[in-house]
Amino acid sequence: MKEEVGKRLYECRKTCGLTQRQVAEQLGVAQPVYSRFEKGKFECNYDQLCKLSELFDVSIDFLLGKADI
Repeated sequence: MKEEVGKRLYECRKTCGLTQRQVAEQLGVAQPVYSRFEKGKFECNYDQLCKLSELFDVSIDFLLGKADI
């Protein structure tokens, strides 16, 4: 599941034209931590998923791979 979330985060970030650093700043984490989210090495917590959902204007279900846009 972490890998699917990572792929979706990468796709959303690229679609929005943001860098990993910009997204990390919005989440309040360091860029290397966010990079690990995209690589599927770390899991986001609920609050981070909510922020990412708002930032990318997608549902949490989409980020989790349970729904398509």
